[in-house]
Amino acid sequence: MIVVADTSVVLNLACIGRAELLREVHGTVIVPDAVVVECNRLSRSEPRFGGLAFPSWIQIFADPLTTRDELTNAGLDAGETAAIGLCIERQADAVLIDETLGRAVAARLGLRVIGIVGTLIQAKRLGHIVSVRALLDRLEDEAGFWLVPKLRALALKTAGE
Repeated sequence: MIVVADTSVVLNLACIGRAELLREVHGTVIVPDAVVVECNRLSRSEPRFGGLAFPSWIQIFADPLTTRDELTNAGLDAGETAAIGLCIERQADAVLIDETLGRAVAARLGLRVIGIVGTLIQAKRLGHIVSVRALLDRLEDEAGFWLVPKLRALALKTAGE
């Protein structure tokens, strides 16, 4: 499987030392240059991401040369726009993105969308983690990751927790 990751998915999992789950669950993870730029900027400017190094095993590609009008005019940040565009350009199996607007735009464009929650649930199913709840707690406490309570409850129920 080949997936394209957005900035927040990489940074939040890296913040809790579990970025490798992306590779373990999804296989090949690729990002556009814009995501690397955002990750580096946020690791310098956001204390919670302070000093995080971009995972060396994630493959980096040039930002897509062209993007669809729906994508360009959607109000997304550069990383989200480039990640969705790269997913289309490379015909990847999914885009890993958590922001509501980015998820909605990707879905409207017919892309399979997976976020951190879906990744954690699959990681548990595959035996890579024992508890979704424990990692969601760490994401909240250490990375400042916010999840709608209703979605958190559904995720835990789906994970059998």
